[in-house]
Amino acid sequence: MKILALDSSGLVASVALVEDDILVAEYTMNYKKTHSQTLLPMLDEIKKAVNLDLESINAIAVAAGPGSFTGLRIGSATAKGLGLALQKPLIGVPTVEALAYNLYGTDRDTVICPMMDARRKQVYTGIYTFEDHQLKTIQDQDALPMDELLEKVNALGKNVIFLGDGVPVFKELIQEKCQVSYSFAPAHLNRQRAGAVAALGAVYFARGKTETAAEHQPDYLRVSQAERERAERLAKEHA
Repeated sequence: MKILALDSSGLVASVALVEDDILVAEYTMNYKKTHSQTLLPMLDEIKKAVNLDLESINAIAVAAGPGSFTGLRIGSATAKGLGLALQKPLIGVPTVEALAYNLYGTDRDTVICPMMDARRKQVYTGIYTFEDHQLKTIQDQDALPMDELLEKVNALGKNVIFLGDGVPVFKELIQEKCQVSYSFAPAHLNRQRAGAVAALGAVYFARGKTETAAEHQPDYLRVSQAERERAERLAKEHA
């Protein structure tokens, strides 16, 4: 079983290859270049480094959102193009679930709270835990005001681990308002990784949760700023 995975949902660009239970290769970069400049070259580097025949992969897992609108479109278009060319199924992996999967194996008394900065004082987030080595959802991924998320976390009364690019943005607010025991995931686990997308994608693949390349669409959770501004402009024109 070979799963090729892509994640360009946030500031990080990441490509990985998982074969059975082995992470064969992963290329992750969190730097200034846009994903349109990095994602395909990263895939090509992995392909050459491990002599990967793309025809040999079983499926393509892609971080399906939420996240950066531009990043999601780039990742989706890349995955769809590969899926159509290779005639391989796609596995759309929710971005926030894949982030939570970085912390596989935490105990049931600990909840995992991924946070991606969604601007406008909101985060893309969810709340998860592991039971019997299975990822369990406590709060489905959503776009929430940070204050509302902290209210939900406090109400659970459990230890919480925060991770994601929303942490540095809202760290002071967490320190001020989080009333339960909390910690922050370390550097090697606190951002998107295509390895986690591939590993969780393999779980979904075994459950039959696949789609064709033509069917795949990213999950933005909310409209883009351009769409929001257009709606506001039209509302004013018709007022």
